[in-house]
Amino acid sequence: MPRPGNVLGLVGTNGIGKSTALKILSGKLKPNLGRYDNPPDWEDVIKYFRGSELQNYFTKLLEDDLKAVVKPQYVDQIPKAIRTPDKSVKFLIEGRRSLDNLDEVLDTLELRHIYDRDVTLLSGGELQRFAIGTVCVQKADVYMFDEPSSYLDVKQRLSAARIIRSLLRPDDYVIVVEHDLSVLDYLSDYVCCLYGQPAVYGVVTLPHSVREGINIFLDGHIPTENLRFRDESLTFRIAEGTEEFIQEKSRAFKYPAMEKTMGNFHLSIDAGSFSDSEIIVMMGENGTGKTTFCRLLAGVLKPDGTKRVPEMKISMKPQTITPKFEGTVRQLFFKKIKAAFLSPQFQTDVVKPLKLDDFIDQEVKHLSGGELQRVAIVLALGIPADIYLIDEPSAYLDSEQRIIASRVIKRFIMHAKKTAFIVEHDFIMATYLADRVIVFDGKPGIDAHANKPESLLTGCNTFLKNLDVTFRRDPTNYRPRINKLNSQLDQEQKLGGNYFFLDDPEKSS
Repeated sequence: MPRPGNVLGLVGTNGIGKSTALKILSGKLKPNLGRYDNPPDWEDVIKYFRGSELQNYFTKLLEDDLKAVVKPQYVDQIPKAIRTPDKSVKFLIEGRRSLDNLDEVLDTLELRHIYDRDVTLLSGGELQRFAIGTVCVQKADVYMFDEPSSYLDVKQRLSAARIIRSLLRPDDYVIVVEHDLSVLDYLSDYVCCLYGQPAVYGVVTLPHSVREGINIFLDGHIPTENLRFRDESLTFRIAEGTEEFIQEKSRAFKYPAMEKTMGNFHLSIDAGSFSDSEIIVMMGENGTGKTTFCRLLAGVLKPDGTKRVPEMKISMKPQTITPKFEGTVRQLFFKKIKAAFLSPQFQTDVVKPLKLDDFIDQEVKHLSGGELQRVAIVLALGIPADIYLIDEPSAYLDSEQRIIASRVIKRFIMHAKKTAFIVEHDFIMATYLADRVIVFDGKPGIDAHANKPESLLTGCNTFLKNLDVTFRRDPTNYRPRINKLNSQLDQEQKLGGNYFFLDDPEKSS
């Protein structure tokens, strides 16, 4: 049951009922209390919840005393759903507006420069911010946000979290479904975990404090009910696997300092080098040229002037995945990566952990976003190459799949003694993957600059300093946690210049 005046976070795998729970609480779906053939009417439902807070909640919902607004999960479908002749952002937001926080919403979500644009022309990240903005300017009693962070970069995720928290009034309910655990942590006042069997059944735990709730989810064990719902617990020891493989410096690749101008966007890149068995994560806001940098390395784009990137064999997983292939997933693998797919090592390292067997004989065009993403990761890793460029591997994946995908990519790159360049906005996933980082800075969409690869600690410090955010580490499973703005720890870390810790801060101090 959501509590008024608090933000409730929901965390759990895909297909376990988070969006269904939102539909019930927003009054779009009527609970059937398990009577599938003979569903009860609302009176029975309310009688069933007698004596609990849900009784009042559903009674208010039925008497139209509660107005619920929902930010949908799939923002890419918003343009199709709009029926008005005027499709500009301005018209749609001002038409919904019933609170006087318009300026704050436009500034925090960076909507001013797209205010007169048509919604059909917006990118994924712009649509997401528009959808959040549309919900935030309405006066309602229940606000629900289904995955507000997808398509957004780290800075925008935190701005979205701030604007969502600003909606809290003593009698209002705010509910958020979120897979980026650091954002969930920052947003919520308390958390419910969902566990079960995806697409079969789901169970919601009692509410826990934020730290405890997320740790229960990662641990896979609910102490209060003495129940284990996942075989292994997920931790974030950074040192995992680094002792076994000392990077091989024998095959070091170098790339020159380059410039690239595309229309009115200019990107300058510092010269750098990388070696085998190394993962380099690119960190920066949207529109600072991370994908352009990938395409320069891949040789798809040529830099300005006469400089050239050395020839290398490249395999690239693009940012957006369009399923055009006619046939099943298995047929696609046989066509594209037969040798790897038939190798037992590749099956054990990549295919099995990503649980592709669940949908290997389904048609590619009928797969969900998360399933397509896993297929794309396997395809990219299955092509023999010197360098793997992986653009946003966490999009559409749930928190559990994100951690498994990071492990798979890390293990594969180490075993195959190759290099990976990864663009990733989920901060927990990025820090888990990275051996070194390239920080992108500058003005998004106008003039950007890529630094040379640097260590995880200095790179994250630079990056977080630009964002004005500090992280600490959880003592039980070492996951990075965002400090609340201007909290004591936040101020202490900023004074010391420590925006990010590699290990448990108590040990290092």
